[in-house]
Amino acid sequence: MTILIFLASLVGGIVIGVPIAFSLLFSGMMLMFYLGGFNSQILSQNLFNGADSFSMMAIPFFVVAGDLMNRGGLTGKIVEAATALVGHIRGGLGYVAIIAILLFASLVGSAVASTAALGAILIPMMATIGYNRDRATSLIAAGNILSPIMPPSVPMIIFGVTAGVSVTDLFMGGIAPAIYITITLCIIWAIVSRHDSAIPLPRKPFREVVRATRKAVWAILMPVGLLLGLRSGMFTPTEAGVVAVVYALIIGLFVYRELTFKAIKECFIASAKASAAIMFLAAAAMVSSWLMTIGNIPRIVTDLLHPFIDSPMLLMLVIAGLVLLIGTSMDVVPTILILTPVLMPAVKQAGINPVYFGVVFIITCVFGLLTPPVGTVLNVAASTGKINMERIVRKIWPFLLAIIIVILMLIVFPSTFMLPLEFFTK
Repeated sequence: MTILIFLASLVGGIVIGVPIAFSLLFSGMMLMFYLGGFNSQILSQNLFNGADSFSMMAIPFFVVAGDLMNRGGLTGKIVEAATALVGHIRGGLGYVAIIAILLFASLVGSAVASTAALGAILIPMMATIGYNRDRATSLIAAGNILSPIMPPSVPMIIFGVTAGVSVTDLFMGGIAPAIYITITLCIIWAIVSRHDSAIPLPRKPFREVVRATRKAVWAILMPVGLLLGLRSGMFTPTEAGVVAVVYALIIGLFVYRELTFKAIKECFIASAKASAAIMFLAAAAMVSSWLMTIGNIPRIVTDLLHPFIDSPMLLMLVIAGLVLLIGTSMDVVPTILILTPVLMPAVKQAGINPVYFGVVFIITCVFGLLTPPVGTVLNVAASTGKINMERIVRKIWPFLLAIIIVILMLIVFPSTFMLPLEFFTK
């Protein structure tokens, strides 16, 4: 009955158009009434505690840093360097897109921002020289789920805080799966791009390749420096966010000189709005999470999953299927905030490494960014590529299949595929 009341109030609020944060508050209030009466003091205290976290402070810093990097010209420099390196081979601009997305993902950490920024540059460029616009748009959309997987990653910060798992370990653990997905996307692109009549770009002279790469070095150094600092323990994820903001300001103002004070002002305003929405959502989720614990919902879910507890692989497959289903109708952050406190007791009882679970769980959550009807990245990519949803859905399925294969391989062969995770997190 407790689960029914929670789900009915949450889903009912979402269905009638109530924002998810307020739907979470409403579901928490309904649980509170059911469990013994409404108490505004408990409600406000948990609402405050939901955002009162040092690790959560990393979110606004990384959001600001990513926006500054985008406005400061780093996007163009990365695309220019990737084009100089591989633009001349068959399907070259597709590989340029994948490489640029991987690098840009390590700067931004937001799939939506990365899709909008890179899509606006690469989709018209690919369509102009003969690539199928629908397929090019699908590639940009699929590739940009790397943004929430490569560090810095806002979903990983939220999961780490909610589950009590090291954010630094999650950041390090996301690197290897992101590379696996990148390689898989390249293989799929090599197969599907053979149907395009695109003419490869002229090979760049070696001197121009060196020049383009040298210009992009400042953009590449930022994620490398952050990862080294996090890996060595020099700074925490929150401190890394501060370092990223300062670095982005210095590079944008004094090295590339494309960042203006007007752009900085617009960046701060946009980032404040985005961060406020995420933080309020986290605060509202804390209310529901606390009441779910009081109502024994995690124990009930653990009991339901008990038949799979003795088989961690089977449990992971069941959870992945559940998350993939929920992801078709709910965005990443709410999915993480709602499911993490419910699933973690079962995960711990099964003896699954919480960092490993977190990485696979987040990859599965972000898959929902590419599936209708919500499919946030899918919608942004379709808008940027000037095509409708029906056209992009027709062409994106090979890339979705590739990502599902990676998720299955991470679950079925964790000892093989998570060896890099063990290296990064030691």
